Amino acid sequence: MPSKNVATKIKITLVKSPIGYTKRQKATVEALGLRKMHQTVEQEDTAVIRGMVNRVSHLVAVE
Repeated sequence: MPSKNVATKIKITLVKSPIGYTKRQKATVEALGLRKMHQTVEQEDTAVIRGMVNRVSHLVAVE
């Protein structure tokens, strides 16, 4: 029986290198689980993840 609290997931892809950006932005990209260019990860769609994506929105693409 499926649970009612199924959180939606978002796909985050690193489309631009964090080289040359601040340490804080590099740390945010790494905290999202992104290590290599064009790598895609699935994360829970929470306020915390959304805030991290907004902080590095110029480096990532979200589906």
